[in-house]
Amino acid sequence: MIDDTLHFPPGFQWGTATASYQVEGAAQTDGRGRSIWDTFSHTPGKVHDGDTGDVACDHYHRLDDDLDLMARLNLGAYRFSVAWPRVQPTGRGPVNVAGLDFYSRMVDGLLERGIAPVATLYHWDLPQALEDDGGWPHRDTARRFGEYAALVGEALGDRVHTWLTLNEPWCAAYLGYADGEHAPGRQEPAAALAAAHHLNLGHGLAVQALRATVRQDAQVAVTLNLHQVRPDTDGADDLDAARQVDAVANRVWLGPMLEGGYPQDLFDGTVTVTDWSFVHDGDQATIAQPIDLLGLNYYNPVRVRRFTGEPGPDAAGRGGPGGPWVGCDDVEFVRQPGPYTEMGWPIDATGLEEMLLRLHRDHPGLPLVITENGMACDDRVEAGQVHDDDRIAYVHQHLAAAHRAIEAGVDLRGYFLWSLMDNFEWAHGYGKRFGITHIDYDTQRRTPKDSARWYRDVIAANGVPAAVGPVTA
Repeated sequence: MIDDTLHFPPGFQWGTATASYQVEGAAQTDGRGRSIWDTFSHTPGKVHDGDTGDVACDHYHRLDDDLDLMARLNLGAYRFSVAWPRVQPTGRGPVNVAGLDFYSRMVDGLLERGIAPVATLYHWDLPQALEDDGGWPHRDTARRFGEYAALVGEALGDRVHTWLTLNEPWCAAYLGYADGEHAPGRQEPAAALAAAHHLNLGHGLAVQALRATVRQDAQVAVTLNLHQVRPDTDGADDLDAARQVDAVANRVWLGPMLEGGYPQDLFDGTVTVTDWSFVHDGDQATIAQPIDLLGLNYYNPVRVRRFTGEPGPDAAGRGGPGGPWVGCDDVEFVRQPGPYTEMGWPIDATGLEEMLLRLHRDHPGLPLVITENGMACDDRVEAGQVHDDDRIAYVHQHLAAAHRAIEAGVDLRGYFLWSLMDNFEWAHGYGKRFGITHIDYDTQRRTPKDSARWYRDVIAANGVPAAVGPVTA
């Protein structure tokens, strides 16, 4: 019999991921402090339908049941994030023991079920007290983050083997401080770049803190939502537009973290809204701490061209003021062909393959993990079931792309599907569903979707069928 399965390497890690504010709820329970997302979501007009994360999936109170669900899905790993204000209500000072105990119980429960805990220190829920003092554009926030990392490392470092310092600093910096779509909702381009630098600095300080507190064999990493940027044509102007976007989207993180410094073109005219004086002597050495893994979050590629004065018929917006693409005023983003997810994102798994190959080429020897990948669908419960064939096809396509990258030599160690369950999707509230488990937000009933059972079987087989079906969304 011919085996048509695309097998992944032995020991490949299969998991799902969530984030604290999106699933935990219990926003005012056991001493948890207020975060910027509490403030933002309670501000009228900021979040779809006025939704908040006050209850979310009530994961805080339903922890054991959710851990049992993970075990039934055969997960090998679970990537969760620690809520900074649950551990340090104001972002400074001693730990809130009750809040930290929740994560200790989670880690113990995962290990008891044979599931590896993967801890993310920051998934955007900055303590509001630190934002009141300036937030990520303020240098002191990076120092506070290093102290927080040490507290969590001391508490959980004997049991957690894999640590991620930051999740998607691009979103935290640009959506939070330039675009204003995310908390804290500021539209200050220069502040966004200062935030980017201090997130980089906070990452370096957190790596140092973790190295000093966690088990010797622990793996320390960061996860980035890198953008596969494609020029609309091979013309010099469009190629330069792609370089420009790549600088502010990707190399602003990869440069200082992995390559010894910020890309020179950031300082040579790509970005002119700041003089970069927030970069101090010695910062680069602090940022460039060796890491053991690099996490990649991928959903879709980006296509750009040089803006020449008149929007094209397929224009999808411009960079520059009021948006997240700081310094890209003369770049036009191009709408790509469908199909699309419910988020309006184009479905193109080749972008994942290309980014994995780029990282392997530019950073040989650095193991990679796909820390997020998934699809928002218009999911509905019908006769007790959720048939999400498009999600299955989407994940199937992306796993096939990941497999091609492995065949080409990429050292890819794992895949974390976003997400374990439907949840609070930031500014979209509860209007978008990414989970492989359906959540009825009125009753908190969990209903595994067809994709959950499909993914369970993928994990059992350590591979996917070679034939990849279409996504029709």
